Amino acid sequence: MKKRAHYIKLSFLLILLISITKETSAQAPQFSQFYANALYLNPGLTGNTTQLRFATTYRNQWPSIPGGFNSYTAAFDYNIEEAKSGVGFLATHDKAGSGGLRYTNLAGFYAAHLQLSRKLGFRPGLKLSYTLRDVNQSSLLFADQIARDGAPTSLENIEDGINYVDIGFGAVLAHIEKYWVGFSLDHLNRPNYSLLGNESFLPVKLSIHGGWNFEIESKGNHFSTNTIRLIAHYKTQQNWDQLDIGAYYETFPLIFGLWYRGIPGFKAYEPGYANNDALVMLVGLKVNDLRIGYSYDVTISRLVSNTGGAHEISLIYEMASLRKKRSRKRFLVPCAKF
Repeated sequence: MKKRAHYIKLSFLLILLISITKETSAQAPQFSQFYANALYLNPGLTGNTTQLRFATTYRNQWPSIPGGFNSYTAAFDYNIEEAKSGVGFLATHDKAGSGGLRYTNLAGFYAAHLQLSRKLGFRPGLKLSYTLRDVNQSSLLFADQIARDGAPTSLENIEDGINYVDIGFGAVLAHIEKYWVGFSLDHLNRPNYSLLGNESFLPVKLSIHGGWNFEIESKGNHFSTNTIRLIAHYKTQQNWDQLDIGAYYETFPLIFGLWYRGIPGFKAYEPGYANNDALVMLVGLKVNDLRIGYSYDVTISRLVSNTGGAHEISLIYEMASLRKKRSRKRFLVPCAKF
């Protein structure tokens, strides 16, 4: 009886994780440091660096839940200043649950820069990606296996893996000093992502994001400038949506961030259950051309005692020749780096 109860518990956890996975954009990872993942956030931000940028992120979400969610990204992009454009590449990998449900995406990016005025610019961008989704069936336990006294294999018809091509688009409008606002659309071609051999098409995902910079103190040297950046990021896909709103405070070489995730007052998952998700706290450090960020999600939903929050680490390294650093021609979106 104890063994069977253990099997039932494992099956319940598996069903729970798969259900959560389905609700969170078909397992597409979500990152608290969304501006540290500039290409993942918006193709229009491709090449938004002086010359060359490398970036990587690791996220460990809900470590107290068996299996949890582990997500990784690695990216680089290049600002082709002479052509007023940028190119980039992003690799994303995510593993969810004890069953090893995996998501791997390889994406190429292109963005153009259009100068609307001396301080106003517009950057449209395109993303073309290839995705592989698979699951380790040997680590799964299905109800029919329990019903057949722990049979070694299941009668369920599940594909070992599927792959598909995906198309995305995004754009950013920015003032070189004060503000930026952008949007991105993913899954424009509605690929089929079902592992059950039937048709299940990815809904289009919309992201809207922006911010405003407030310079508190400047002594004519960027090393002594104190800045507050207000930020907002809204995502929606079919019946799911999410809002992040908060601020960064930068006083060289440190960056502190605090934002809230949820949509209280406007949406509830059920009567009396407010849409509160997490408070995100961040600390960052800039050392020459390297930025290091660490954030922690403090869960404030009903899962507060079960998830263990989420840890996220980001590294961004920007390289540029001395000539590029001195150039006055470039136009960069003044968005946050974490």
